[in-house]
Amino acid sequence: MTRTAFDIDAHYPLRPEYIAAYERDGFVKLKDVLGADALEYYGNEITDQVLALNTLDLPMAERDTYQRAFLQVTNLWTKSDVVRELVLGRRLGRIAAELIRCAGARLYHDQALYKEPGGGITPWHADQYYWPLATDRCVTAWIPLQPTPVEMGALAFAVGSHRLDTARDIPISDESEARIQAIVEAAGFDYACDDYDLGDVSFHAGWTFHRAGPNRTADPRRVMTIIYMDRDMRLARPRNDNQVLDRQVFCPGIAIGATIDSELNPIVWET
Repeated sequence: MTRTAFDIDAHYPLRPEYIAAYERDGFVKLKDVLGADALEYYGNEITDQVLALNTLDLPMAERDTYQRAFLQVTNLWTKSDVVRELVLGRRLGRIAAELIRCAGARLYHDQALYKEPGGGITPWHADQYYWPLATDRCVTAWIPLQPTPVEMGALAFAVGSHRLDTARDIPISDESEARIQAIVEAAGFDYACDDYDLGDVSFHAGWTFHRAGPNRTADPRRVMTIIYMDRDMRLARPRNDNQVLDRQVFCPGIAIGATIDSELNPIVWET
């Protein structure tokens, strides 16, 4: 099979109301972004890579909250030509660029997030806490590789929370779960958590607060994520130790203030 067989470069008609919803709510969930055949083909390869590359083998009872949340493997596109096709697919990249209103989308990195049966919550957090990026023109595509009901750990969002400038200084943790929950409740943000049908893909902004419940099913919640940024994104001075590490791992050789155009950050789509 080839990438053309699955239309991963084909244009997805992103209507203006989808872009408006993303800007208003900090996320949008789109239907029928990828077909069942594509999800099976790429999903099988992603799963094989996760099983081969995952290094977390502690029993669930011995893990901390972060470790119970999911198995995490990053930059799979550099390990597998099959995964590379998906991650560098123009269909998803163009959606990302149009949502963040940029002339082009560049890859920041990918990561598989597999929540095992019995896996715990993913605490409230905002992704951009980890990213040394100069602007908020960045977005995460959350791609379930199977139908994902709420009880499997579907992603949930605090609607409109990307406009807050509080609690941006805390990594994902028990503390972030409690602190952000209190902020979300005090601000009166709606809690959006729905089942994902096969083919649904959500896109959320870097500062949108989100979480996921535990996996109460007998099957793993298999999810691939791809993080995109403005083609012209520049590297900001890291503001915490996690951003120092991200700079080293995902932006190798890039000077502070320079465009993040390393060999790990190809342009995925541009006008």
